[in-house]
Parts: sequence; C-alpha cells; structure tokens
Amino acid sequence: MNTKIEKVLNSDYIISFGSFLAQDNEQVKEAIIETIAQRNAEFIYMHPIDNIDLKVFYSQLIKYEVGSEEGIASMLLDTFAINASDKIKAYLNDLDIGYISGESSAGEEEFEEALEKAQEKTSKVLIVGRDITTHERVENIVKILAAINRYSDLEVICLDEKTQEQVDTCTDEDIEEVQELDSYNGTIVYSIFDEQDCQKLVGSQSFARIAKIEDNDEVYLNYNGHKVKKQFIINEDLYGTVALCPILDSNISFLTEDYRYKQVKVEKA
Repeated sequence: MNTKIEKVLNSDYIISFGSFLAQDNEQVKEAIIETIAQRNAEFIYMHPIDNIDLKVFYSQLIKYEVGSEEGIASMLLDTFAINASDKIKAYLNDLDIGYISGESSAGEEEFEEALEKAQEKTSKVLIVGRDITTHERVENIVKILAAINRYSDLEVICLDEKTQEQVDTCTDEDIEEVQELDSYNGTIVYSIFDEQDCQKLVGSQSFARIAKIEDNDEVYLNYNGHKVKKQFIINEDLYGTVALCPILDSNISFLTEDYRYKQVKVEKA
C-alpha cells in the first residue's frame, strides 16, 4: 500500500490544505472517507473553493482567499507549534496574525476551533496539495511546512513528491515574513485535471454574472496573449467567482504553468 495512503488511513485527525481533493487525488480522498468511517476521524478542509463531494465528510471548512497560502501556512504554524526553536518563536512573535487573517479572509477563531478538534486525537496529518507546489512563494512555504512537521504533532504529507522531499530535508529556519497578498479580482479559473470534461468551464451564477455569460455559452478564456475555447456550464453547488477549468495534463500549457489560479478575461465565442 502507498505509504501516504497508509498514514491517512491510520490517522484520526486530518487537515487538507491547498488541494481540491476530489480531482487532485482520488486515492487520498477515498482514504479520508474510509478513515472517517472507521476511526471517527476529524476532517478539516481548507481551500478557496468549497468541494461538494466532501461536504458530508468534513467537520469544518476554512475558506481562504486565492493566493494567500503563505499566510495560511503561517497561521497553521502559529496555531499548532509546540516547543519550537528560538528562531521559530521569534518568527511567530513577529507575525501580524490579525493582518494575515484579514487579508486571507480566514478567521483566527477558525484556527482555534481546528485546534480544539485536535485535542483528543492521537494521530494527526496535514495533507498539502499542489496549490502550494505551484505558488510563487513555495520556497518560503516549504520552510513553514518543515517547521510544522518538526514542531507540531501534525505530520505533513505532500501530494507532490518533490515538495515532500523539500519539506523532509529542509533545515532552514530563516523564514521570511509573509508577502503582501496580490489581489485576485474579476474572473478567476482554477485548473483541475479531468479528461472527461476538458472542453468545459464550470462556474457559479456569480461567475456568470461577472463574466456576462450564460449557461451553455461557448466562451474564450484569454490569458497573457493566449486563448482557449470552452463551453461554460453553471453548477448550482459552486459559489464565489472562481470557476473550475478541467484540462488534460499539460494540454493547455499557459493554464497549467505556474500557479493553478489564473485571472482571465472571458468573452463569448
């Protein structure tokens, strides 16, 4: 059995961070569902997009702003750190948690609630998705995750092997302060790998309103001088202004390169 899957199955407290799990890793999603059923595990889902496939399974949803993963990682470290080194303590003392919370739209009380849910649990994991791997501040986030791995009772499990290796081997505790958050306004798409629906763009009524498009419209997504044609589908279970953009692995390179969220211009075809 895959070691990561085994760790999830043996846990009774799970935080998922930076992964739209239903599309990112079916095996991990199924392992989470199984351990909830078998071990009465607590499952906390952290992501800018609510995941309807997981709604009946998570006990807490922490939604945060697109791009704010560095700040969210620092809040996790601040919440769960135990017996940290002097360097990490100094970093945490300098954190402006109120500012980070405000910018990321993730409340301090939400992290306190997550900590309370962990009190009676004995095997705790933090699953880290590919949103982190593609983030422009990934090097600093890796340092934060390594500190969480070292100074908390959360075991960090990265879905990306390269990121996992970086977290496991990182000894650098010179963490930089959280960078000011770039604003993602307007129409944003989030790349998910889905061969079956790769011709579609799936979004909420709010997304349709902002983009001035309607259900079943043929649309072009314009980004950085490139464009791709999609069929827009309204999903009543989605909220907010981030649309899901199913793609084949690397078949639209301008959408798959770098950070998984892209601020695009949408026009009717």
